[in-house]
Amino acid sequence: MSTSSSSSSSSSSSNGGTGSSFQRRTRSRKGVWPEPFVEALAVQVATDAYLNSGRLSAAQALLNIFQVCPRWRAISRSELLWQELTRRIWNAENLRSDTWREEYIYRHRTAANFRQRRYEHTTLPFTDGLLCQRLALSDEYLAAGFSDGGVYLFHLPSRAHLSTFYPLDRHRLGRFSISISGIILSDVRLVFATLDGDIHTATINDEMPLRRAHIGDVVDDGALIDFTGSNRWWVGLYAGAPERAIQIRNGETEELLFVGGTLTDPEAVMGWHSLSDMTELLGRVRMTGNEKAVACTSSRMILFDLQNEGAILLELVLARGIMLGCFDANYYAALITDQRGIGSLRLLMDAEEVCRFRLRGHPALGCINAGYAVIVNSGVIRVWEIERGQCLYSLRERIGGDCSAIVADERRVAAAAQGGIIHLWDFGAQ
Repeated sequence: MSTSSSSSSSSSSSNGGTGSSFQRRTRSRKGVWPEPFVEALAVQVATDAYLNSGRLSAAQALLNIFQVCPRWRAISRSELLWQELTRRIWNAENLRSDTWREEYIYRHRTAANFRQRRYEHTTLPFTDGLLCQRLALSDEYLAAGFSDGGVYLFHLPSRAHLSTFYPLDRHRLGRFSISISGIILSDVRLVFATLDGDIHTATINDEMPLRRAHIGDVVDDGALIDFTGSNRWWVGLYAGAPERAIQIRNGETEELLFVGGTLTDPEAVMGWHSLSDMTELLGRVRMTGNEKAVACTSSRMILFDLQNEGAILLELVLARGIMLGCFDANYYAALITDQRGIGSLRLLMDAEEVCRFRLRGHPALGCINAGYAVIVNSGVIRVWEIERGQCLYSLRERIGGDCSAIVADERRVAAAAQGGIIHLWDFGAQ
């Protein structure tokens, strides 16, 4: 009896011990979800949703994660989490809202507006008779570059024309040598280049006058047919001199870092002609993510490393050619349209085709942001979702006459038309 009781007691003790241990392990398992783990899980789930179904789907995936329990909902207020999510999903490094969570929400709503055709349309006038050749956008400003060398600067919130810049005088070679070939624009600085290779810079809202940062050398370099960059890099694409197609400069010190490349050697003669005659586009160059740039002519595209003396990382030759007016790139892919009007989005890491779509009619010009392509043809502007190659809609407003330049960022689309008008569509979250 005693033994039995002892055994029973032992068994009861054993069971009780096991139960307590199990409860402790259960509580422990609930407690092994520290904030960094949950944050990493949220980032991974959101990234997977983005890669599988598009950027807008990441928000629903995050909502599902944060509904698991009150503790996880509390973690959803982490600023570090939203900073990483904004960087991963929207490729944004700079905070413009009060918090990173608000920044993510703003970018999500703006992208949703792009998809659902919610925008405000306005027009910005410029001198009729001028040909607008380049457009550039920043958060606060729009810059328009013309064939006479003028660059108009507009303040976007007020739609006011702030000032006009012209290249500093010097001896020019060719009637169109001062045509604007590229613009780099931020909220604090304007940099623009002309066909003869001159590069000018000005600080916005500053008393300092326009300054020539570099004097072009047409004889040695040829014509500067396209120009792009960032605060860190200035990249020029030239045509006219052998093995001098690309120049890379430090955008902060303005120092020349690299000259070389044969991309535009076949276009050398046309490069020289562009100085005195209005010719068709000869080449394009665009910045991408991760310190790289992509450039193309009508038959060939290259991806090159800005940090490693222009080393070519990828080369693509298209048998059906490239429609240069519809070539553009974002931080991870390039929009390439062949001469038959077949558009494709290709990853820049390996040229893999993400999607393919047939553009209506014979498109004249096009551009992309992170999620959408904007293509203009015969005055009609259509918006395509590039993640799936799906035409979403046409903008309600038509452009009168031919479109000479078009640009898009994550919030706005701007297009220059004949008649001295720049059309501006603002998809910013309301």
